[in-house]
Amino acid sequence: MTPEPFEVGVGDAEIADLRERLRRTRWPEPATVDDWSQGVPLDYVQELCRSWAEDYDFGFAARVNAFPQFRATVDGLGVHFLHVRSPEPDAFPLVLTHGWPGSVLEFLGVLGPLTDPRAHGGDPADAFHVVAPSLPGYGWSDKPSAPGWGITRTARAWDTLMVSLGYTRYGAQGGDWGSAVSGALGEVAPERVAGVHLNLGAVALGGFDDPTPAERANLAAAEEFARTGRGYSGQQATRPQTLGYALTDSPAGQAAWIAEKFWAWTDNDGHPEDAVSRQQILDEISVYWFTASATSSARLYWESFAHFRDPVTAPCGLSVYPRDITRPSRREAERRFTDLRWFAEMPRGGHFAALEQPASLVEQVRGFFRLVRREP
Repeated sequence: MTPEPFEVGVGDAEIADLRERLRRTRWPEPATVDDWSQGVPLDYVQELCRSWAEDYDFGFAARVNAFPQFRATVDGLGVHFLHVRSPEPDAFPLVLTHGWPGSVLEFLGVLGPLTDPRAHGGDPADAFHVVAPSLPGYGWSDKPSAPGWGITRTARAWDTLMVSLGYTRYGAQGGDWGSAVSGALGEVAPERVAGVHLNLGAVALGGFDDPTPAERANLAAAEEFARTGRGYSGQQATRPQTLGYALTDSPAGQAAWIAEKFWAWTDNDGHPEDAVSRQQILDEISVYWFTASATSSARLYWESFAHFRDPVTAPCGLSVYPRDITRPSRREAERRFTDLRWFAEMPRGGHFAALEQPASLVEQVRGFFRLVRREP
C-alpha cells in the first residue's frame, strides 16, 4: 500500500452550481409552531442558505489542506486520511475517527495540541502521531459499490492502514460512528490496540433497582430522544437510497438535514450557533455537498446500526459530555465496556466534542492514554 499525497479542491463551476441551486430553492411554508419541535425553522434555514451562497468563504478546502493528507487503497477501497506526525520522537500513534454528520474537519482544532503539546503549553510526553481517516463513503474516501462496509470491516481497514504506516501498537479515539469503529478496533486487533477513548458511550441505560437521580434524568432524556429525535437514523438505517435522492439534489435539503443535528446535539442555549460557529456548520455541510456523499454516508446506518452497541473488551476510557445524545453512568457503561479504566463526566459540551470543547477533549484523551500508552 503506497499512500499518495492528496489535497481537497473545489472548482469555481461547483460553487456557481451550488449558488444557482440555492437561489432556485422551492421553500415550504413555515412550521405551525414557533420552535424547533417540527424541525429546523424556515427562517433559520433560509438565513443559513443565504449565508452559504453569499457570505461563506468556501475555505473548508484550505483549512483541511493546511495538514498533510493522503489517499491509499485499503481492502480495495480508496481511503482518504490526514497523517500529522509529532515532532516528539516518542509520540504515541493514535487513529481518530469521526462520525455522522461530521468529517475529518472536526479534528482540525485538536491536531496541533495532540501532536505538539510542547507548542501548546502541554507536556511533550503526551504527544501523538495522529492518523484521521475519512470513513468509507464519507468525505474524500471512496464510496463502497457493494455491501459489507460496516464498522468491523472499517476497523480492519484502519488496522491495515496503521500497520502500513509503521504503527504496530497504537490507540484509537472517536465519537458517534467513530466510537463504534474505535471499539471494534480493539476487538479485531487486540494485540496492537493499546486502548480506546470514546466521547460517546452508546449503552443500554437503566435496569438497576436503585437508580440515582442522574441516571433517572439521563434515561428520561434518552426516552425523549427515542420519541422525537431518532427519525433520521430510522430513515438512514432502512432506506438510505431514497433519502439520498433529495439530499444529493437539493443543497437546502442537505443543509437542513445536517444543521438540525447541530441544534439538537450541541450544548447550546436554543440556537446551534451558541455552541459552534456558522462557519463550522457550513464547513461540515459543504463536505457532504461537494462530495455528494449524503447517500453513501447514510448507508453506514444500513450496514451497522444494529451493531452500534457491540461489547468492547479493550482497555477503554469514556468521557461523557452533558448534551450528548446518550449519557451513561459509570456502572451503566461498564456493562458494555468491560475494561473501563477512565470515566469522566464533563461540565460542558455535547455530541461534537472536538468542535465544541476541543481543549477539554484533548485533556481527556491525554489523561486516558497516560494509563495505557506505555508497554505493559
